[in-house]
Amino acid sequence: MSKRFDLIVFDWDGTLANSTQIIVDSIRKSALEAGLDDPGQEAASSIIGLGLREAIQQLFGVITQEQLQHMATRYNVHYHAREDDVVLFAGAKHAVSRLNDQGYMLGVATGKGRKGLNHALEHSGLGAYMHGTRCVDECQSKPHPQMLLELMDEFGVEPERTLMVGDTSFDLQMAQNAKVASLGVTYGAHPLERLLPHSPLAHFDDFATLDQWLVLNA
Repeated sequence: MSKRFDLIVFDWDGTLANSTQIIVDSIRKSALEAGLDDPGQEAASSIIGLGLREAIQQLFGVITQEQLQHMATRYNVHYHAREDDVVLFAGAKHAVSRLNDQGYMLGVATGKGRKGLNHALEHSGLGAYMHGTRCVDECQSKPHPQMLLELMDEFGVEPERTLMVGDTSFDLQMAQNAKVASLGVTYGAHPLERLLPHSPLAHFDDFATLDQWLVLNA
């Protein structure tokens, strides 16, 4: 079967890694420690996918630089204390390994920083399979298309041969902005109603059905 895509780019948190609740908990705790209101579960989940500073600003609007910096610092403390508890979704490692063996170029585009992603790739064992990665401290935050544009340029792959897989509206909007196809997953941070306006090719409630689609259609 001929391949439809040459480059498949995954979001990390909420797409490959089951880290959404740890992120939400870290956001809520750090907000209180910065003297801000607890944004609650739903609001904290809604900004996952953005860079940390962009997420804080979207949650709280105009706040002082001191509050922003304090919250960012405390968020990192809380998240890093639990980052080794993060596991991949069932089947994710096998699927990524298979895609690599089948000759796809694989990448990650994430709102994580470089240090955090490198740790996650090593801890999860996926680092060996990811040919290119982009982080928010190297590129503009999603939904700006810079991460995807740079990955396509790195591998010489055209937009029509590129696929983005993500769990947030920011992932899928980034794909639209880069003029690439996307798949949405609803087992991460954002509900289906936030994904559908960005026209994913398909959407999935668990990693197993995503993997089945990739086997048959990628």
